[in-house]
Amino acid sequence: MGCITKHYLNESSILGVWKIEEDINTLLKLVELDADDRKKYKVFASTSRRLEFLSVRALLAELLGKDARIVYNKNNKPFLKDGSRFISISHSHKLTAILCSTTEKVGIDLEYMSSNIGAFAFKFINRKEKITRDPEIRKYHLYLHWCAKEALYKICDKEGISIKQNLTIMPFEVKDSGEIKGAVHTRKINESFDLFYSRYDNYAIVWTKKNYEIK
Repeated sequence: MGCITKHYLNESSILGVWKIEEDINTLLKLVELDADDRKKYKVFASTSRRLEFLSVRALLAELLGKDARIVYNKNNKPFLKDGSRFISISHSHKLTAILCSTTEKVGIDLEYMSSNIGAFAFKFINRKEKITRDPEIRKYHLYLHWCAKEALYKICDKEGISIKQNLTIMPFEVKDSGEIKGAVHTRKINESFDLFYSRYDNYAIVWTKKNYEIK
């Protein structure tokens, strides 16, 4: 299938989504791995991890060209090797997503809605957050909260952040796509964020971007 979405959010930000339907050999033909990438690729024993790895590189090439390279910091946060853009990456099941911007910090998360997320919602939902009781949309609502918090966690890139205690999603009406308000409160960060979400098949996708300074 390849790239199913290539969306310019503004002049400086682009979001892409890749649906993995190719085999490994097909994806290998779409990317140009440097020595570091080849070394990382060989570490993965499972086919699924290799497909994820290659799909990220294939999508990055689709968005920014084949010369774009990803490196990671000590917290495993991705960066472009040339430092030209902020970047955030997510993958789940058969989808891979990348959000990048030349001017704003970014965070994106997508999840395949398969598990009984309600069984462990207590681990990430705090008392300020309101989850619908409607059984038709409750699971989707919970996944949107989880994805939103993951996106906030990624944009902050700080150790010691509690998904439950430091990240709060304001009440919102559940739709197929829309906007969410979120907040991060720690000793070093006190920021509100606009997050945007959409649904694709059985996936929840949430992203955010913002310029802010860590105190």
